[in-house]
Amino acid sequence: MDIKSDYLVIGSGIAGLSFALEAAKSGTVSVVTKKEMMEGSTNYAQGGIASVFDPDDSFDLHIRDTLESGDGLCKENIVSLVVKEGPARIRELIELGVTFTLQGKDGPVSLDLGREGGHSRRRIVHTKDLTGREVERILLERAQEDKNITIYENHMAIDLITSSRMIKRGIGTSETRQTCLGAYVLDAKAEEVLTFLSKITVLSSGGAGKVYRYTSNPDIATGDGVAIGYRAGARVANMEFVQFHPTCLYHPLAKNFLISEAVRGEGGILLDRKGYRFMERYHPLKDLATRDIVARSIDMELKKSGDECVYLDLSHMSSDFIKEKFPHIHSTCLKYHVDITKEPIPVVPAAHYMCGGLVTDEYGATNLKNLYAIGEVACTGLHGANRLASNSLLEALVFARRAAVKSAVQLDRERVDLTFDAPEWDSGRATDSEEMVVVSHNWDEIRSFMWNYVGIVRTNKRLARAKQRIKMIQGEIREYYWNFLVTRDLLELRNLAMVAELIISCASLRKESRGLHYNLDYPDKDEDSRRHDTLVSI
Repeated sequence: MDIKSDYLVIGSGIAGLSFALEAAKSGTVSVVTKKEMMEGSTNYAQGGIASVFDPDDSFDLHIRDTLESGDGLCKENIVSLVVKEGPARIRELIELGVTFTLQGKDGPVSLDLGREGGHSRRRIVHTKDLTGREVERILLERAQEDKNITIYENHMAIDLITSSRMIKRGIGTSETRQTCLGAYVLDAKAEEVLTFLSKITVLSSGGAGKVYRYTSNPDIATGDGVAIGYRAGARVANMEFVQFHPTCLYHPLAKNFLISEAVRGEGGILLDRKGYRFMERYHPLKDLATRDIVARSIDMELKKSGDECVYLDLSHMSSDFIKEKFPHIHSTCLKYHVDITKEPIPVVPAAHYMCGGLVTDEYGATNLKNLYAIGEVACTGLHGANRLASNSLLEALVFARRAAVKSAVQLDRERVDLTFDAPEWDSGRATDSEEMVVVSHNWDEIRSFMWNYVGIVRTNKRLARAKQRIKMIQGEIREYYWNFLVTRDLLELRNLAMVAELIISCASLRKESRGLHYNLDYPDKDEDSRRHDTLVSI
C-alpha cells in the first residue's frame, strides 16, 4: 500500500524539521530519516548560528564577511536575503523554546554572541558549545506534538519517483516537465521497500563527509540527497568545494569529534609540535583566518614536518572561562586524558561541509517540478567557494521557511492529484548477499583515494587517478546493486560512489585555485575565464 502525504521530507535535521513544522500548517507531512531522529549533523553542530544582533554589527558587515569568505562565487542576492531574514528565524526558534546562552546577569540581558574565523563582529548565537543539540531537541519535540507530522525512523530513501519513471512503467502522465512524485524508501528494520507518494518532496538529508577518510560528520553523512536527486535529473554544481574543518580531535579512540571554530574565535592559538605559532606565516589574520586557509596551512605544516597533528592551545585562558564557554569540549577531551585547561589539544583537519550540491533558486526549488532541496544538500549560492563559519544553520532555517511558504502557495494553486497508484518496487531476481566484503572493501577504497587524491590539496594527476578508480568501482557497484537485495549499507555505498564521482568531475572542470579548491597545477585564481559554477547534470 502506498503512503501518501502532501509533503515528503527526506532528512530530520534543522532544515527538514523546520520545513515540516511550517508545512504542517497547510497539509500532512511524512518525515523519513534513515536512523534515529536525533542522529544527524545538526545534532553535532557546536558553534552556533550567525546572525546580526549586536548594535555594533550590521547586515552590510555580515554580507561583506560572507562575500569575502566565498571568494568571488557567492550570489549576492542570496547572501543579502539570508542575512536579512536571519534574525527573524532566530526569534522563531526562541519562541519554539530554544534556550540560547545569554549575557548580562547584572544588567540588561541579551544574547551572548560569539565570534568565529572570518567574522568581523561577534554574531554567533549559541547554546554554549552544544547549539545543534539544543535546536534539534526542541524541533523534534514540536514535530512530535504536531498531529500533521509523521516521522518514520530507520527508513532510507532509495530513489525518487518521477514522471519519466512512471511513463517507463506504463503509467500515463500529462506533465511535460520532469516532475517528482515521491520516493521509494527502504524500511531497514522490516527489510521491505515502501512507496511514498507526495505532492511536494523535500531533500534535506545533509552532507557527504563520509566520502573522506577523516571527517567531523556522523556516519549517516553519505551524500544520499545529492545522489538520489542527481540520478533523478536534478542539476548539481560546485561539488569541488569541500570544506575541511581545521581542527578535529586527533586521538586513536576519538571518532569525528570536532573542536569548534569558536575556540579560535575566543583566542585559541595553533602551535606546531615544538610549541611555535605558525599561522602568522600564512595569513594576516593568523588563527582567525577562514577555514580554507587554516586547513590548508595545517596540511602544509604536516607535510613539511611529517608530524601527524598540530596543537590548539587555550591553556593561557582561565580555567573557569574554558569550562563555562566550552563545557562539552572540555568534558569530552578529558575522556581522552587531555585537560584543555592545562595542555594543548592535538588536532587535524577533517572533511566537514559540502558547499556544493543540488542547484536551487531563492526558494529552494530544483529544476525538477515539486522537488525542493534545503540545508547542506543544496547549492543555493550563499557559500560560494567557501562557507563562512556558522552560516550553515542560518541557511537551513531561512530556506526551510522560504521553501515551505512557496510550496504551500504552489499546492493551493495547482491542486496536485495523488489518486493514482505508483508501481511497487520491483526487486526482480535479486537475492540476499553473502558477499558484504565487497561493500566494505569498496567503501574503504573510496574514502582512501578521495582523501589522498581529492583532498585539501589536489593535482591533475591525482584527479585523473581518482577518476579512473571511481569508474571501476562504479561498475562493480552497479553489478552488485542489481544482483542483490538492497540494504542500507549497499545504498550508502552507491550514494557515496556517486558523490565521489561528482566531486572529482567538478574539481576537474575548475582550472584554477579558489576558496576550498586548491590545485597545484593551477595555483592562482583565473578571473578572466573562470567558471562561476561547475554545473553537471545527467
